[in-house]
Amino acid sequence: MAPRHIAAVFANGSVLALKLLAVMAAPCVRLGSVRCTGTLLRYFCGSARHRAAAASHEEIDIPRRKSWDKTAVLQALAYTVSHDPTAAHYMFQDEPFLAPKTSSEFRLYSLSKESGRNAAKYIIGTYPNLFQNDVAEPHIPCLMPENLQPQVEGVSEEALKERIQLRRVKESVDLFDQLLQGGTAPSLETTNKLLDLISFYGDREPVRDIQTSEQEQQEVQDQQETEDPKKRPRQYRKASEILGSWRENNNAERIFNLMPERNAHSFCTLIQGMAKYGSSSKAFNIYTDLMNNRLTADVQTFNALILAAPDIKEKYNEKWDLIVELLKHMVQQNVRPNLLTFNSVLKSLRKCGPMAKGLALQTINEMKALNIALSPRGQTEILSEVLDEIEGRSFTLRDPDDVYFFTNAMRVCLDLKDIELAYRLHTLQQTADNRGLMGDFYLQSTYYGRFFNLLCMMESIDIILKWYRELIPSLYYPNSRGMLDLLQALDMDNRLDLIPQIWKDIKQIGHSNKVELVEEVLNLMARDIQPPELQAAFGDTALDIKSLYEVKDRVRVALEWSAGSLGNVSALLARAGKTVEAWKMLQLFKKSHRVPSTEVLDEFLSRAKVDANTNLAISLVQLAVGFCLPNTAKLAQRVMEEFTVSEEQRLTLEDLQKSHSSSSSSSSSSESSDSDRE
Repeated sequence: MAPRHIAAVFANGSVLALKLLAVMAAPCVRLGSVRCTGTLLRYFCGSARHRAAAASHEEIDIPRRKSWDKTAVLQALAYTVSHDPTAAHYMFQDEPFLAPKTSSEFRLYSLSKESGRNAAKYIIGTYPNLFQNDVAEPHIPCLMPENLQPQVEGVSEEALKERIQLRRVKESVDLFDQLLQGGTAPSLETTNKLLDLISFYGDREPVRDIQTSEQEQQEVQDQQETEDPKKRPRQYRKASEILGSWRENNNAERIFNLMPERNAHSFCTLIQGMAKYGSSSKAFNIYTDLMNNRLTADVQTFNALILAAPDIKEKYNEKWDLIVELLKHMVQQNVRPNLLTFNSVLKSLRKCGPMAKGLALQTINEMKALNIALSPRGQTEILSEVLDEIEGRSFTLRDPDDVYFFTNAMRVCLDLKDIELAYRLHTLQQTADNRGLMGDFYLQSTYYGRFFNLLCMMESIDIILKWYRELIPSLYYPNSRGMLDLLQALDMDNRLDLIPQIWKDIKQIGHSNKVELVEEVLNLMARDIQPPELQAAFGDTALDIKSLYEVKDRVRVALEWSAGSLGNVSALLARAGKTVEAWKMLQLFKKSHRVPSTEVLDEFLSRAKVDANTNLAISLVQLAVGFCLPNTAKLAQRVMEEFTVSEEQRLTLEDLQKSHSSSSSSSSSSESSDSDRE
């Protein structure tokens, strides 16, 4: 067979062709025996030639080149690694020795690191001439400090442009006035840039980044120290509280009125500045002037007006009518809405009362009709519907309020007590890069705190502990409220055997100085009598807690003994067989000016009976006489009946009974005489 025929056979790949070659390769087979297959060979060869011809005419579709991000390889590697609950936070990888173990240390470390970074930026920005050594080859502009000092001297339009670029509000306004006084009017473009600067900062000097960061850090620290969520200050404040108010006849309005020529940019800038700083009525007045001049507003201006619309009208339907009117103006002026437009509508609907939900769903349907993808944002009022739309998708920050979505959505889940909705939300948070929408440390802590609170209320203890080990402390440092929720969950599922381990976590997290939390641990351990092994573990935990009360100079907030905490520790030590330590605790009652309860003395007497310690029982009766307890006679009677006492000890107990009865009768007579005088 010709080589090209063999090649055609292999190209065809038929099973019959392979069998034919096998027959031809057999050692004792004549070629004549395969003449009958000539037709088959011609078929194979013709088929191969036909395929080769078809392949020569087939067009090759080369796929388009895909552009990858510079960190695409790192992102791909990151997707292959799941979260390690035992690992420290990523910000502590550089200095593992300083990795925090408590929530206060975490806050201190993170704020210190951010403060140092901002201080470095401030030094470089203030003294750029000291950092001119450029070692990068080729030159990397972003690594070199910016020159923040004016270079152009004199009164000129170039100097004005430079001041505007450097965000020097007061200097720019002064230079603009000097140009007008000198008879040189700046160009319309330069004047509009100056108007942009003044309107953006509300005719105030911009605050340096270092000052803003320090203020934010102080707010975060104050909010973290607040234990009770009901006592926590409002998370969001009005724009006027954060940014200040729009001053009457400020430089923006003055320069706008002095402009000999105005275009749409001039009107839009002033409208956005007024709406941003709470002067909604003036913003709509300027918008009316814009329409009277037959000019067209841009989409950012309409977004600002939609946000300001609820402040103009009183009734809910009037607010919505004004929003609809603005949307109609956008249609008339051929202004296409964007994502922020619909987010502004949804935000304004929060101020429209009960009619907001139906209108919000209509708004979302309109977004679908325009092929505008939803952003997470803060649409938590219709959370279930929103999750139906965005579940399983990855998002990036496209709206300033996107960072509040997960925190507010988890608040809705907590209010509704809907654990399934919370699981769906958390799954969305874990999808792709959606963790980038979690915001700062305070927002992350709030999100995980609400999630853990909901878990403690709605789930079984096994599931709670699974999430507890996964979240704490790699992602979340719980406050004392969160640990109280966990203790209550242990109580509900009757898993008090885990309290010693949870107490170790409480100490490690740094909440061992919280009185409410410590007393809750003691109450749960002392409430019921447990098996001997667990009772011994409770006794060790009680001794550990006792040591915290004694060392007052090494903790931030000193713990003070209460009657309940003293009694619980005494009872726990007595049940654990630590009689000496328990007796020392009873002596602390008098030093702390506290009175033991009858239950504590009964518990201690039961322990003395187990140990057959008659002397200890008599000492306990003497202690009860010293406190003038009403059950002293019963204690003495129990000792005489349940213990083997000598004659001398019996006389001692009888004397104690007599002294107690006489003291009680005298106290009762004094009380009756006092009542007679009254």
